[in-house]
Amino acid sequence: MRALLVVNPQATATSAAGRDVLAHALASDVRLEIVETSYRGHAADAAARAVADGFDLVVAHGGDGTVNEVVNGLLSQCPDPVDGPSLGVVPGGSANVFARALGLPRDPVEATHRLLLAIESGSRRQVGLGLAEPAGADSRWFTFNAGLGWDADVVAEVERRRDKTASPLLYASIALANYLQQMLTATDLRIELPDGTRETTRLAFVSNTDPWTYLGGKPIHMNPDCSFDGGLGLFALRSLAPPTIARTLSQILLPLGPPSGGNLLRLDDVAEIRVTAERPVRLQVDGDDLGEHREVKFSSVPKALRVAV
Repeated sequence: MRALLVVNPQATATSAAGRDVLAHALASDVRLEIVETSYRGHAADAAARAVADGFDLVVAHGGDGTVNEVVNGLLSQCPDPVDGPSLGVVPGGSANVFARALGLPRDPVEATHRLLLAIESGSRRQVGLGLAEPAGADSRWFTFNAGLGWDADVVAEVERRRDKTASPLLYASIALANYLQQMLTATDLRIELPDGTRETTRLAFVSNTDPWTYLGGKPIHMNPDCSFDGGLGLFALRSLAPPTIARTLSQILLPLGPPSGGNLLRLDDVAEIRVTAERPVRLQVDGDDLGEHREVKFSSVPKALRVAV
């Protein structure tokens, strides 16, 4: 088996020593090549070349951004997952949402052991993905979440300031600082669903699995019934007024059941969601800022990716 290890040396929990341990362990079972990323999009380029060169497995060692790039690189060259390399994941970021949703250990050494077992046994899981298609721009696959509005603005600011100390506290502080501006200036988002339903909201989260993210070890549930084996989840707020935000935060941080409320639009297992706005709003996928857009279509693509797990 030929395998490519794609390492993001800038990811929060990666180190040269950890990379060497991972590489040594993998090299005992596969013919291994290693790429260390050095620019935005490098992981996607490396994964695309791995498809062209006939590799059997591409392992992403980094955070969710690295995983997302590798996935997009794989599927850019091989839209049928049966024909292309499988994906392996060894967490190396701060949140590692996709890896944790797959049930992988957060510890890179334990995750490497799980990956080796999957390689030896040939164990693979087919998972569904989401596809974000901004009008007039390139499409982008996402593994766990995409968002328009407030969360995307927070992601952009974190990305601007991010370094090795990025943490849930940084996200929370930026979100709080950004809230007043959102309440006063957020543009309306018009949501259209496959059954013809139309709704107007102030922000929109689109999930491919649940939890949507984590605060340290605490999972944040927005669409508890959303999974890699079903359609997309939609979580959208019609109002950003303080009572609505307070109620919503209490429900997702201290869950006693699925979130609910008169200002909340929450759906599971949706095949397609189209969102439009009068003026451009920011878009993020898997925590990666994709700039501002006025129209985005989100689609669920079943069994889009094979993962060694």
